[in-house]
Amino acid sequence: MNSKTNLFGISNVRDLTKAAVVSALYIVITMVFAALSFGPIQFRFSEGLNNLAVFNKRYVVAITLGCFISNMMSSLGPLDMVVGTGETLIALLTINIVTRFIQSLPLKLVASVLIGTFYMFIVAAEIAYLGNSAFWPTFWGAYLTTAIGEFVTMTIGAVLVYIISLRYDLNK
Repeated sequence: MNSKTNLFGISNVRDLTKAAVVSALYIVITMVFAALSFGPIQFRFSEGLNNLAVFNKRYVVAITLGCFISNMMSSLGPLDMVVGTGETLIALLTINIVTRFIQSLPLKLVASVLIGTFYMFIVAAEIAYLGNSAFWPTFWGAYLTTAIGEFVTMTIGAVLVYIISLRYDLNK
């Protein structure tokens, strides 16, 4: 780790600005597609930004903050601000750590999509907990629908991030 870089990967105003822009993008995309962004069947297109965790740890902080602010609008209430945001943080940390050991960018992005999809069980448990029906059927139904949404949106995001990375160095 660079001696000037802190724990969050932010060492100067440029890093802070990049993180702020990504956090704001997450919020804007979530709100533009708000009807699809919340609930047991969700396609939160802003989740495609999770793939940025492959490039730099500052995006872990940026996306987690964007998720927290977005979840303030969630119909699941304050619990989603804690559980949903916690799921995002855990997934992003895992993506950032695991992909450090993978050389190929396409394989890093595949790992990112699969890790993000896997961790949706946390959101499914939250939905099942808040539901007024049997836990396990609700959990598995919610996991299936949230995992499919996460897989689709992260795959779209991975493709877009890959194309952008061909032109811009997202590691910097």
